[in-house]
Amino acid sequence: MDREYAEYLLNKTKQDYNLIAEDFSRTREKPWEEIEFLFNDYLIPGERVLDLGCGNGRYFEFLKKGNIDYFGVDSSEKLIEIAKKRNPKARFQTADALSLPFPENYFDKVYSVAVLHQIPSNEFRLQFLKEVKRILKPGGLLILTVWKFHEKEEILLLFKYTILKLIGKSKLDFRDILKPWGKKIERYYHWFSKNEFKNLVEEANFKVEKIGIIKNKKGNRQNIYLIAEK
Repeated sequence: MDREYAEYLLNKTKQDYNLIAEDFSRTREKPWEEIEFLFNDYLIPGERVLDLGCGNGRYFEFLKKGNIDYFGVDSSEKLIEIAKKRNPKARFQTADALSLPFPENYFDKVYSVAVLHQIPSNEFRLQFLKEVKRILKPGGLLILTVWKFHEKEEILLLFKYTILKLIGKSKLDFRDILKPWGKKIERYYHWFSKNEFKNLVEEANFKVEKIGIIKNKKGNRQNIYLIAEK
């Protein structure tokens, strides 16, 4: 992907979430219960933890257990405002995931739920991962999830943008889509396979410990999760 276009998509994503922040937050009132094990199984009391791409701060519900030193960051100012209102005792701030305002070797763990698939271009996805690696302590864990696309609408969008790419009518990369949020915006997504996800994290020099699929009880929400060590 052209770097200038990728930068445009990064800024567009930030502005999109500012535009839909209230509506988006209402659809994300509670944390997804099917991923709670990622917190229960890996958190250690007293750790310093970053919730990267925290949105409205809903995962603080899992992270506030066990005397965790919690930090939540997001690029959307409007979502951070909502997060602060929801959890006034937690630390939230606006930050660029590609240039985080933290020193090296600062966090024991970094959680990033449903964020990486909205970072455009392989270059910027690698930059995202390398920035996380910089702020993690040696032996620290990165815990990631990305969407596992499976619904008919998403498959049709992938087909549409693949055709547009093949005929030279799209600036997106292959396996990229723009998915409508009502009539307000179209959100950018990259469609990861498990192998691509794993290979990308390894390319950023993480040691992948585990990768798998998470589904909610209805099966209509699916995510790929990955645990990696610095």
